[in-house]
Amino acid sequence: MINNMTSIIRSTQGGCWGSDRLRLYGGVFDPAVMPLVDRVESLQGVIRKVKRIEAMGQTGRSNYVDVTKFPKAGTSKLSTDEMPEAPTAPSTYNEKMLANYVPVYVMLPLGVISNDNVFEDQPKMEKQLKELRAAGVDGVMVDVWWGIVESKGPKQYDWSAYRSLFALVQECGLKLQAIMSFHRCGGNVGDEVTIPLPQWVLDIGETDPDIFYTNRKGNRNKEYLTIGVDNQPIFDGRIAVQLYSDYMKSFREHMSDYIEAGLIIDIEVGLGPAGELRYPSYTGTQGWVFPGIGEFQCYDKYLEAEFKEAATGAGHPEWGLPDNAGEYNDTPGSTEFFGLNGTYMTEKGKFFLTWYSNKLINHGDEILDEANRAFLGCKVKLAAKVAGIHWWYKSPSHAAELTSGYYNLKDRDGYRPTARMLSRHYAIFNFTCLEMRDSEQRADAKCGPQELVQQVLSGGWREEVEVAGENALSRYDSNGYNQMLLNARPNGISREGLPKQIMYGVTYLRLSDELLKDKNFKIFKTFVKKMHADQDYCADLGMYNHQIGPLERSKPKLVMEDLLEATKPMEPFPWGEETDMKVDDFDGVLANLIRKLFSLFK
Repeated sequence: MINNMTSIIRSTQGGCWGSDRLRLYGGVFDPAVMPLVDRVESLQGVIRKVKRIEAMGQTGRSNYVDVTKFPKAGTSKLSTDEMPEAPTAPSTYNEKMLANYVPVYVMLPLGVISNDNVFEDQPKMEKQLKELRAAGVDGVMVDVWWGIVESKGPKQYDWSAYRSLFALVQECGLKLQAIMSFHRCGGNVGDEVTIPLPQWVLDIGETDPDIFYTNRKGNRNKEYLTIGVDNQPIFDGRIAVQLYSDYMKSFREHMSDYIEAGLIIDIEVGLGPAGELRYPSYTGTQGWVFPGIGEFQCYDKYLEAEFKEAATGAGHPEWGLPDNAGEYNDTPGSTEFFGLNGTYMTEKGKFFLTWYSNKLINHGDEILDEANRAFLGCKVKLAAKVAGIHWWYKSPSHAAELTSGYYNLKDRDGYRPTARMLSRHYAIFNFTCLEMRDSEQRADAKCGPQELVQQVLSGGWREEVEVAGENALSRYDSNGYNQMLLNARPNGISREGLPKQIMYGVTYLRLSDELLKDKNFKIFKTFVKKMHADQDYCADLGMYNHQIGPLERSKPKLVMEDLLEATKPMEPFPWGEETDMKVDDFDGVLANLIRKLFSLFK
């Protein structure tokens, strides 16, 4: 029976129908008499049934995995009957296809835990999480806000609300990526709530405002502590690096059961504004609007002193910080620094940009080293996020990238040094703007999101780090999803095993009522399926080469020559024109099915 069925029915990707009437288990599909809507739904049902039949015929049994039996985190020791059931072994074909599986995570709402440290509206969240799980989503990502957990005073941590949230995520059978969010929420694109830094930190800033990033005019940005205070003991005797380290150690202590249970698999370490390793060069709270070039953020007294020391050591005590780089909403050509034959091309400009970008990399390196110590031996992956500054990418000076701290030019790679630094900590390189295409952007802003993504991902793969990513803006259309699918597997799937290039994971931004609307969610579910290479949800990370061992100690610190060597530009890997795992929206699917229906009568 199975052979007869599979010889008659083909997948939606092509083939023919051997008969005008298809008999299923107790049902008949007759295109001549069935209403159009019913025909569409029935065709989709036929396809799903045949795929299940084929899987049963190849393996002798269903390859369904019961994901509801997920380990509870009530204790740090798991009994045998608490362990998840071993997944049924798939066929050889499925094993090879699983090598193309890219797990999909969904970012939870920014305010899922309130400013008062309360997990509000748990019934709604439970319903939404179950919908995600039913859609095949692998897990969720959540900001664990410093400003909420340590709000009552230094080292006074309250993890109770997050533990309640994590318990619910676990009960719903999802994995968890936790972000150590040391930044303020509010002021960036998509920020729907405001969550400030801990009040006791802001109080220190009242007497010493230079703990915050500062532009040339002296405007303070309270989104994240300046990296100038990383090693300044001004926080009740602690340096900023210790603030972050102590927070992560407390997280590990209070979440050890969830870590040991395999619920928490990633720790993304916030390293700057919006959790990204960058300077807050563009922020709406100070008047920036797209596509302004932004401003350098190194004019607090701590960074000014560090630059003066560096310039003096290089034999140029007369050099100061830039005073000709324009303002937030300028264009490159309107400034002396970024314009034609601008300061950025001079010896002085190159020295400054090297210092500015290296300070950022060193900051990330130091905090990740502390994260490695905090989670040493845990079965988790560390991760760090880099921003997709795609505007002015196609201009000679890459001005918006330079003000953000990414010293990236045609003859200098500004991202591979970061990837090399991350490789020292076995950390995932998480990049943004995966969904964007050049054709969707303003021509006058010289945007290049596609080329940027290709450069950054290629650099990460060359440095042998795991590369993950997310969309920068919420999208619900097939074009955005298809661009993400293309970037996840630039050269398509491999039916013989692991593709040449494949992303480690994709996080969709973000869970909302809009996403869960019928049409939007239908397209999203197809997107998840295509990220999974048309395979069913797989609970066993090892089956798609994502097994996580105990975190090893970071490798030795890189010397400056190692980082500078990584700035040598290299051609990106080849990229396909479009994904071979395409998502069609409902109208596209309907049109395709109608074409197939008409073909029945030819």
